Amino acid sequence: MAKTSAKQSPKGSAPKLPLSLRLKAWWEGYDVDEVARRYQARMAAHGTQQDGSGDAGASESQEFETRDVDEGTGGPPAASANWSQAKIDVAQYIWGEGYCGPGGPDYIVALSKLMALSPEMSMLQIGCALGGPARVLVERFGVWITGYDESPDLVRVGNELSEKLGMKRKAQLTTYDLDNFEGFDRKYDRALSKEALFTLKNKRAMIEAIEDKLKPGGLFLATDLVLAQENAVASDDYRAWKVGERSTPHMVTADELSGMFKHARLQVRVSEDISDTYIKMINDAWVGADDVAAALAKEPDGAEKVQVLMNEAQFWTRRKKMLESGKLRLWRIVANKKAAGPSMMSDW
Repeated sequence: MAKTSAKQSPKGSAPKLPLSLRLKAWWEGYDVDEVARRYQARMAAHGTQQDGSGDAGASESQEFETRDVDEGTGGPPAASANWSQAKIDVAQYIWGEGYCGPGGPDYIVALSKLMALSPEMSMLQIGCALGGPARVLVERFGVWITGYDESPDLVRVGNELSEKLGMKRKAQLTTYDLDNFEGFDRKYDRALSKEALFTLKNKRAMIEAIEDKLKPGGLFLATDLVLAQENAVASDDYRAWKVGERSTPHMVTADELSGMFKHARLQVRVSEDISDTYIKMINDAWVGADDVAAALAKEPDGAEKVQVLMNEAQFWTRRKKMLESGKLRLWRIVANKKAAGPSMMSDW
C-alpha cells in the first residue's frame, strides 16, 4: 500500500492545528485556516503556547471543538484493541504496507544489526502484528521467523501479505492467548520483541519463556516503552495516555526491565534509549496525514476510514507527547543466552 507524500506549508502560513483537529476540520467542511486562528486565540487566552508543528498535546486539543471554541470534547478516547479492516488499511496508509506503527524496513535492518542473522537461523518474534518487520528480515537475511500476536485480525492479514510476497513458509505468523499461555514449542536461534512487553502484567514470565526456547548462545532483541521515573505515573498526562492505549500498560523502568532479563540468566549486552529515533519516525509518518485523509475520503468507506484516521492521530499524538516530555522512553535491549547452563523457565 503506497504511502501518500506530504505537502509542506510555506513559511508565514496560518497557525497550525493539532493533527486530530486539522483532520476533523477538513472532514466537517470547515476552513482549516479559520479554525486554526480560533484555536490559537483560545490557546493564547489560556496561556498555552503552540510550537507550530501541528501536533500539540492531546490535553489541549480535547478542550477545543471545530464548531464551538467554548465547548470541550471531554477526556481522551480509549483506543480499541480490535483491528477492523478499515483500521488495518489506515495503519498501512500511514506506516507502510505490513506495518501498524513506527519502524520501516531501514529501521528494522539497522535495529537488528547486532543479531548476525543468516539463512540457517530461526527466530521467534512476539508482537509480530502485520509481519512487516519479519518479512524484511527474511528478505534481507534469509532467516526463518515464527511470529506471535494476540490479534487474529492482524495475523490473518499478515499471513495474506506473506503469501502474496512468497514468504508463507519463512515468515509464519500465529496467534497466542496470553491468558492461557504455556510457553513456546520449539527452540530458536534468535528472539525479537518490538513494543510487546509493556502491556504484559507478567513480563518476567514471558522473558523466561523466551529464554527457555532460546538456543545456547542465542540473542534476544527487545524494544519497549518504559518509565523514565517511577513518579511519572502520578501525572495527569500519564493517566490520559494510559487510558488511551489499545491495551492497558503495565509499566516498569528501564533498570527494572533490564533486571528481568538478568533474572532470566540472560546477559545484557546493549541497553540504550532510542526515543529520539522513535519520535522522528512518528513525526515523519504523520506529516502527510492531510493528504492521506483526502485519499481515504474518495474510497467507498471513506467516512469510516477518515474517522479511524482521526482516532489514530489522537493515539499517536498522546504517545509522542509522553516521549517528548521525558515521562516515557523507548528502550532497546540486546541480550544473549549463555552457551551452557540450566534454563529459568517458570510457571506462567
